[in-house]
Amino acid sequence: MPAPNPTNSNQSGSTTVALRVVTVLAGCWRHVAQAGLVALAAAALLANPARAQDYPSKPVRIIVPFAPGGSADVFGRFIAQRLHEAMGQSFVVENRPGGGSVIGTDAVAKSPADGYTLLLMSNTHTVNESLIPNKPFALLRDFVAVAPINASDLVLVTKTGLPFSNVAGLIQAAKRKPGSLSYASSGPGTPYHMAGELFKAMAGISIVHIPYKGSSGARTDVLGGQLEMMFDAIPTMSEHIRSGKVVALATTGKSRSATLPEVPTMAEAGVPGYEATIWLGLMAPKGTPAAVVNKLNAELSRITANPEVRRAWAAQGSAPLTMGVDEFGRYISADIAKWAQIVKISGAKVE
Repeated sequence: MPAPNPTNSNQSGSTTVALRVVTVLAGCWRHVAQAGLVALAAAALLANPARAQDYPSKPVRIIVPFAPGGSADVFGRFIAQRLHEAMGQSFVVENRPGGGSVIGTDAVAKSPADGYTLLLMSNTHTVNESLIPNKPFALLRDFVAVAPINASDLVLVTKTGLPFSNVAGLIQAAKRKPGSLSYASSGPGTPYHMAGELFKAMAGISIVHIPYKGSSGARTDVLGGQLEMMFDAIPTMSEHIRSGKVVALATTGKSRSATLPEVPTMAEAGVPGYEATIWLGLMAPKGTPAAVVNKLNAELSRITANPEVRRAWAAQGSAPLTMGVDEFGRYISADIAKWAQIVKISGAKVE
Protein backbone atom coordinates (compact mmCIF):
# COMPACT_ATOMS: atom_id res chain seq x y z
CA MET A 1 0.00 0.00 0.00
CA PRO A 2 1.62 3.22 -1.02
CA ALA A 3 2.37 5.80 1.63
CA PRO A 4 0.28 8.97 1.67
CA ASN A 5 1.60 11.91 -0.29
CA PRO A 6 2.02 14.79 2.16
CA THR A 7 2.02 17.29 -0.66
CA ASN A 8 -1.36 16.16 -2.05
CA SER A 9 -2.83 16.13 1.44
CA ASN A 10 -1.74 19.72 2.08
CA GLN A 11 -3.10 20.87 -1.28
CA SER A 12 -6.45 19.20 -0.55
CA GLY A 13 -6.67 20.92 2.81
CA SER A 14 -5.70 24.26 1.32
CA THR A 15 -8.35 23.87 -1.38
CA THR A 16 -11.02 23.08 1.21
CA VAL A 17 -10.11 26.15 3.23
CA ALA A 18 -10.10 28.31 0.10
CA LEU A 19 -13.52 27.05 -0.91
CA ARG A 20 -14.84 27.87 2.55
CA VAL A 21 -13.42 31.37 2.33
CA VAL A 22 -14.99 31.89 -1.11
CA THR A 23 -18.34 30.61 0.17
CA VAL A 24 -18.23 32.96 3.14
CA LEU A 25 -17.24 35.90 0.93
CA ALA A 26 -20.00 35.06 -1.57
CA GLY A 27 -22.52 35.01 1.24
CA CYS A 28 -21.26 38.36 2.44
CA TRP A 29 -21.54 39.85 -1.05
CA ARG A 30 -25.07 38.45 -1.39
CA HIS A 31 -26.05 40.22 1.80
CA VAL A 32 -24.36 43.39 0.60
CA ALA A 33 -26.09 43.19 -2.77
CA GLN A 34 -29.47 42.51 -1.16
CA ALA A 35 -28.94 45.39 1.22
CA GLY A 36 -28.03 47.58 -1.74
CA LEU A 37 -31.18 46.60 -3.62
CA VAL A 38 -33.30 47.29 -0.57
CA ALA A 39 -31.62 50.67 -0.21
CA LEU A 40 -32.22 51.46 -3.87
CA ALA A 41 -35.87 50.44 -3.59
CA ALA A 42 -36.30 52.57 -0.50
CA ALA A 43 -34.64 55.50 -2.24
CA ALA A 44 -37.00 55.07 -5.21
CA LEU A 45 -40.03 55.04 -2.92
CA LEU A 46 -38.81 58.17 -1.22
CA ALA A 47 -37.99 59.82 -4.54
CA ASN A 48 -41.46 59.33 -6.08
CA PRO A 49 -43.29 61.55 -3.57
CA ALA A 50 -40.53 64.11 -3.96
CA ARG A 51 -41.00 64.13 -7.72
CA ALA A 52 -44.76 64.49 -7.31
CA GLN A 53 -44.26 67.27 -4.80
CA ASP A 54 -41.94 69.12 -7.18
CA TYR A 55 -44.12 68.48 -10.24
CA PRO A 56 -44.32 70.44 -12.43
CA SER A 57 -40.82 71.91 -12.41
CA LYS A 58 -40.94 72.98 -16.08
CA PRO A 59 -43.61 73.81 -18.68
CA VAL A 60 -46.14 71.09 -19.52
CA ARG A 61 -47.45 70.53 -23.05
CA ILE A 62 -51.10 69.69 -23.63
CA ILE A 63 -51.43 68.24 -27.11
CA VAL A 64 -54.85 68.98 -28.65
CA PRO A 65 -55.16 66.65 -31.67
CA PHE A 66 -57.81 68.90 -33.23
CA ALA A 67 -57.73 72.15 -35.17
CA PRO A 68 -57.90 75.50 -33.33
CA GLY A 69 -61.31 77.05 -32.73
CA GLY A 70 -63.32 73.96 -31.79
CA SER A 71 -64.68 73.18 -28.33
CA ALA A 72 -61.74 70.87 -27.51
CA ASP A 73 -59.32 73.69 -28.25
CA VAL A 74 -61.37 76.27 -26.33
CA PHE A 75 -61.80 74.16 -23.22
CA GLY A 76 -58.23 72.87 -23.47
CA ARG A 77 -56.92 76.43 -23.27
CA PHE A 78 -59.28 77.20 -20.40
CA ILE A 79 -57.98 74.21 -18.43
CA ALA A 80 -54.35 75.02 -19.30
CA GLN A 81 -54.73 78.52 -17.86
CA ARG A 82 -56.35 77.22 -14.65
CA LEU A 83 -53.65 74.57 -14.19
CA HIS A 84 -51.00 77.25 -14.67
CA GLU A 85 -52.63 79.36 -11.96
CA ALA A 86 -52.94 76.40 -9.59
CA MET A 87 -49.56 74.73 -10.12
CA GLY A 88 -47.27 77.67 -10.89
CA GLN A 89 -45.91 76.41 -14.22
CA SER A 90 -46.97 77.04 -17.80
CA PHE A 91 -49.33 74.53 -19.41
CA VAL A 92 -48.93 75.15 -23.14
CA VAL A 93 -51.60 74.03 -25.62
CA GLU A 94 -50.19 72.66 -28.87
CA ASN A 95 -52.64 71.88 -31.69
CA ARG A 96 -51.71 68.84 -33.81
CA PRO A 97 -54.76 68.04 -35.95
CA GLY A 98 -55.00 65.41 -38.63
CA GLY A 99 -56.05 61.84 -39.23
CA GLY A 100 -59.19 62.18 -37.13
CA SER A 101 -57.03 62.92 -34.04
CA VAL A 102 -54.58 60.06 -34.77
CA ILE A 103 -51.53 62.23 -35.60
CA GLY A 104 -51.48 64.27 -32.40
CA THR A 105 -52.48 61.32 -30.23
CA ASP A 106 -49.67 59.16 -31.60
CA ALA A 107 -47.19 61.94 -30.79
CA VAL A 108 -48.28 61.82 -27.15
CA ALA A 109 -48.14 58.02 -27.06
CA LYS A 110 -44.48 58.21 -28.12
CA SER A 111 -43.58 60.97 -25.64
CA PRO A 112 -41.70 60.38 -22.36
CA ALA A 113 -43.96 59.13 -19.58
CA ASP A 114 -42.99 61.89 -17.16
CA GLY A 115 -46.14 64.02 -16.92
CA TYR A 116 -44.81 66.81 -19.13
CA THR A 117 -46.77 65.81 -22.25
CA LEU A 118 -50.52 65.32 -21.85
CA LEU A 119 -53.31 64.49 -24.29
CA LEU A 120 -56.53 66.50 -24.51
CA MET A 121 -58.89 63.72 -25.60
CA SER A 122 -62.58 63.37 -26.38
CA ASN A 123 -64.99 60.62 -27.31
CA THR A 124 -63.44 60.88 -30.77
CA HIS A 125 -60.75 58.68 -29.26
CA THR A 126 -63.16 56.09 -27.88
CA VAL A 127 -64.94 55.96 -31.27
CA ASN A 128 -61.64 55.53 -33.12
CA GLU A 129 -60.85 52.38 -31.18
CA SER A 130 -63.38 50.57 -33.39
CA LEU A 131 -63.56 52.95 -36.36
CA ILE A 132 -59.77 52.95 -36.98
CA PRO A 133 -58.54 49.60 -35.61
CA ASN A 134 -55.13 49.76 -37.34
CA LYS A 135 -53.92 52.88 -35.49
CA PRO A 136 -50.30 52.87 -34.28
CA PHE A 137 -51.55 53.03 -30.67
CA ALA A 138 -54.34 51.61 -28.52
CA LEU A 139 -56.01 53.90 -26.02
CA LEU A 140 -56.08 51.56 -23.03
CA ARG A 141 -52.71 49.98 -23.85
CA ASP A 142 -50.63 53.10 -24.44
CA PHE A 143 -52.25 55.70 -22.18
CA VAL A 144 -53.33 56.16 -18.61
CA ALA A 145 -56.48 58.07 -17.65
CA VAL A 146 -55.85 61.33 -15.79
CA ALA A 147 -59.18 63.15 -15.36
CA PRO A 148 -62.33 64.14 -17.25
CA ILE A 149 -63.15 67.78 -17.93
CA ASN A 150 -66.73 68.28 -19.10
CA ALA A 151 -69.54 67.10 -21.36
CA SER A 152 -71.54 69.17 -23.84
CA ASP A 153 -74.66 68.59 -25.88
CA LEU A 154 -74.49 69.21 -29.62
CA VAL A 155 -76.91 71.10 -31.83
CA LEU A 156 -78.06 70.22 -35.35
CA VAL A 157 -78.03 73.34 -37.52
CA THR A 158 -78.80 73.96 -41.18
CA LYS A 159 -77.96 76.77 -43.53
CA THR A 160 -80.67 79.34 -44.08
CA GLY A 161 -83.07 79.18 -47.02
CA LEU A 162 -83.81 75.45 -46.99
CA PRO A 163 -87.44 74.35 -47.60
CA PHE A 164 -87.71 72.87 -44.09
CA SER A 165 -87.18 74.30 -40.62
CA ASN A 166 -87.54 71.28 -38.35
CA VAL A 167 -86.30 67.70 -38.01
CA ALA A 168 -89.50 66.18 -39.41
CA GLY A 169 -89.14 68.27 -42.58
CA LEU A 170 -85.48 67.30 -42.90
CA ILE A 171 -86.31 63.60 -42.63
CA GLN A 172 -89.04 63.91 -45.25
CA ALA A 173 -86.71 65.75 -47.65
CA ALA A 174 -83.98 63.14 -47.18
CA LYS A 175 -86.40 60.28 -47.81
CA ARG A 176 -87.76 61.89 -50.97
CA LYS A 177 -84.28 62.24 -52.45
CA PRO A 178 -81.78 59.91 -50.68
CA GLY A 179 -78.22 61.25 -50.83
CA SER A 180 -79.28 64.72 -52.01
CA LEU A 181 -78.41 66.36 -48.68
CA SER A 182 -75.00 66.46 -46.99
CA TYR A 183 -73.66 67.19 -43.54
CA ALA A 184 -70.24 68.44 -42.52
CA SER A 185 -68.13 67.24 -39.62
CA SER A 186 -64.73 67.98 -38.17
CA GLY A 187 -63.42 64.63 -39.33
CA PRO A 188 -64.00 60.86 -39.25
CA GLY A 189 -64.74 59.44 -35.82
CA THR A 190 -65.39 62.80 -34.16
CA PRO A 191 -68.52 63.21 -32.04
CA TYR A 192 -69.89 65.48 -34.79
CA HIS A 193 -69.49 62.68 -37.34
CA MET A 194 -70.95 60.00 -35.08
CA ALA A 195 -73.90 62.22 -34.10
CA GLY A 196 -74.72 62.40 -37.80
CA GLU A 197 -74.32 58.66 -38.34
CA LEU A 198 -76.50 57.92 -35.33
CA PHE A 199 -79.15 60.31 -36.68
CA LYS A 200 -79.08 58.65 -40.10
CA ALA A 201 -79.39 55.17 -38.62
CA MET A 202 -82.22 56.04 -36.22
CA ALA A 203 -84.16 58.15 -38.74
CA GLY A 204 -83.65 55.67 -41.60
CA ILE A 205 -82.30 58.25 -44.04
CA SER A 206 -79.32 58.69 -46.35
CA ILE A 207 -77.30 61.92 -45.98
CA VAL A 208 -73.78 62.26 -47.37
CA HIS A 209 -70.99 62.82 -44.83
CA ILE A 210 -68.40 65.48 -45.78
CA PRO A 211 -65.41 65.29 -43.39
CA TYR A 212 -63.13 68.26 -42.75
CA LYS A 213 -59.78 68.57 -41.00
CA GLY A 214 -61.30 70.46 -38.10
CA SER A 215 -64.62 71.92 -37.03
CA SER A 216 -63.79 75.49 -38.06
CA GLY A 217 -63.65 74.59 -41.77
CA ALA A 218 -66.89 72.63 -41.54
CA ARG A 219 -68.57 75.46 -39.66
CA THR A 220 -67.38 78.06 -42.16
CA ASP A 221 -68.88 76.17 -45.10
CA VAL A 222 -72.23 75.64 -43.37
CA LEU A 223 -72.37 79.29 -42.37
CA GLY A 224 -71.48 80.23 -45.93
CA GLY A 225 -74.17 77.98 -47.39
CA GLN A 226 -71.83 75.55 -49.20
CA LEU A 227 -73.22 72.59 -47.20
CA GLU A 228 -76.68 72.01 -45.79
CA MET A 229 -76.04 71.08 -42.17
CA MET A 230 -73.81 69.90 -39.35
CA PHE A 231 -73.85 68.82 -35.73
CA ASP A 232 -71.74 71.26 -33.71
CA ALA A 233 -70.93 72.13 -30.11
CA ILE A 234 -73.47 74.50 -28.57
CA PRO A 235 -70.85 76.91 -27.12
CA THR A 236 -69.29 77.56 -30.54
CA MET A 237 -72.52 77.66 -32.57
CA SER A 238 -74.97 79.49 -30.28
CA GLU A 239 -73.90 83.00 -31.36
CA HIS A 240 -74.46 82.11 -35.03
CA ILE A 241 -77.90 80.72 -34.19
CA ARG A 242 -78.88 83.92 -32.37
CA SER A 243 -77.62 86.09 -35.22
CA GLY A 244 -79.72 84.14 -37.73
CA LYS A 245 -76.78 82.83 -39.78
CA VAL A 246 -77.98 79.23 -39.28
CA VAL A 247 -81.20 77.54 -38.18
CA ALA A 248 -81.17 75.30 -35.09
CA LEU A 249 -83.32 72.18 -35.53
CA ALA A 250 -82.56 70.16 -32.39
CA THR A 251 -80.12 69.59 -29.55
CA THR A 252 -78.76 66.14 -28.75
CA GLY A 253 -79.01 65.74 -24.97
CA LYS A 254 -81.62 64.07 -22.80
CA SER A 255 -83.12 67.43 -21.88
CA ARG A 256 -83.19 70.86 -23.46
CA SER A 257 -80.10 73.00 -23.30
CA ALA A 258 -80.07 75.89 -20.84
CA THR A 259 -78.28 77.88 -23.53
CA LEU A 260 -80.90 77.15 -26.21
CA PRO A 261 -84.09 76.42 -24.25
CA GLU A 262 -86.28 77.23 -27.24
CA VAL A 263 -84.71 74.44 -29.33
CA PRO A 264 -86.25 70.95 -28.89
CA THR A 265 -84.18 67.87 -28.20
CA MET A 266 -83.80 65.37 -31.04
CA ALA A 267 -86.11 63.00 -29.16
CA GLU A 268 -88.76 65.73 -28.91
CA ALA A 269 -88.27 66.61 -32.57
CA GLY A 270 -89.14 63.15 -33.86
CA VAL A 271 -86.27 60.71 -33.19
CA PRO A 272 -87.16 58.98 -29.89
CA GLY A 273 -84.22 57.70 -27.85
CA TYR A 274 -81.61 59.77 -29.67
CA GLU A 275 -78.75 61.09 -27.51
CA ALA A 276 -75.22 62.16 -28.40
CA THR A 277 -72.76 64.36 -26.50
CA ILE A 278 -69.13 65.40 -26.68
CA TRP A 279 -66.96 64.94 -23.61
CA LEU A 280 -63.38 65.92 -22.92
CA GLY A 281 -60.62 64.68 -20.65
CA LEU A 282 -56.88 64.39 -20.13
CA MET A 283 -54.72 61.30 -20.56
CA ALA A 284 -50.97 60.73 -20.24
CA PRO A 285 -48.53 58.22 -21.76
CA LYS A 286 -48.60 54.80 -20.11
CA GLY A 287 -46.04 54.61 -17.33
CA THR A 288 -46.48 58.18 -16.12
CA PRO A 289 -45.87 58.05 -12.32
CA ALA A 290 -49.10 57.45 -10.40
CA ALA A 291 -48.23 60.24 -7.98
CA VAL A 292 -48.09 62.74 -10.86
CA VAL A 293 -51.35 61.44 -12.36
CA ASN A 294 -53.09 61.67 -8.99
CA LYS A 295 -51.82 65.21 -8.46
CA LEU A 296 -53.17 66.30 -11.84
CA ASN A 297 -56.49 64.58 -11.14
CA ALA A 298 -56.81 66.40 -7.81
CA GLU A 299 -56.11 69.79 -9.40
CA LEU A 300 -58.57 69.20 -12.24
CA SER A 301 -61.21 68.05 -9.76
CA ARG A 302 -60.78 71.32 -7.86
CA ILE A 303 -61.07 73.33 -11.08
CA THR A 304 -64.25 71.58 -12.26
CA ALA A 305 -65.80 71.87 -8.78
CA ASN A 306 -65.31 75.65 -8.71
CA PRO A 307 -68.78 77.31 -8.64
CA GLU A 308 -67.69 80.07 -11.02
CA VAL A 309 -66.42 77.53 -13.54
CA ARG A 310 -69.65 75.55 -13.26
CA ARG A 311 -71.78 78.64 -13.83
CA ALA A 312 -69.69 79.75 -16.81
CA TRP A 313 -69.84 76.32 -18.42
CA ALA A 314 -73.57 75.93 -17.75
CA ALA A 315 -74.15 79.17 -19.67
CA GLN A 316 -72.27 77.59 -22.58
CA GLY A 317 -74.20 74.32 -22.47
CA SER A 318 -71.47 72.28 -20.76
CA ALA A 319 -71.53 70.29 -17.53
CA PRO A 320 -68.32 69.60 -15.54
CA LEU A 321 -67.27 65.98 -15.07
CA THR A 322 -65.42 64.95 -11.90
CA MET A 323 -64.04 61.42 -11.40
CA GLY A 324 -61.11 59.73 -9.74
CA VAL A 325 -58.39 58.18 -11.89
CA ASP A 326 -59.75 54.63 -11.70
CA GLU A 327 -63.34 55.73 -12.26
CA PHE A 328 -62.34 57.74 -15.33
CA GLY A 329 -60.49 54.72 -16.68
CA ARG A 330 -63.67 52.62 -16.36
CA TYR A 331 -65.67 55.42 -18.00
CA ILE A 332 -63.33 55.40 -21.01
CA SER A 333 -63.51 51.61 -21.28
CA ALA A 334 -67.33 51.67 -21.20
CA ASP A 335 -67.46 54.42 -23.84
CA ILE A 336 -65.21 52.38 -26.14
CA ALA A 337 -67.68 49.48 -25.89
CA LYS A 338 -70.69 51.77 -26.44
CA TRP A 339 -69.33 53.37 -29.61
CA ALA A 340 -68.14 50.03 -30.99
CA GLN A 341 -71.78 48.97 -31.09
CA ILE A 342 -72.87 52.22 -32.76
CA VAL A 343 -70.10 51.99 -35.37
CA LYS A 344 -71.22 48.46 -36.16
CA ILE A 345 -74.94 49.34 -36.36
CA SER A 346 -74.44 52.50 -38.42
CA GLY A 347 -71.86 50.97 -40.75
CA ALA A 348 -69.72 54.10 -40.32
CA LYS A 349 -66.35 54.00 -42.05
CA VAL A 350 -63.37 56.31 -42.45
CA GLU A 351 -63.71 57.91 -45.87
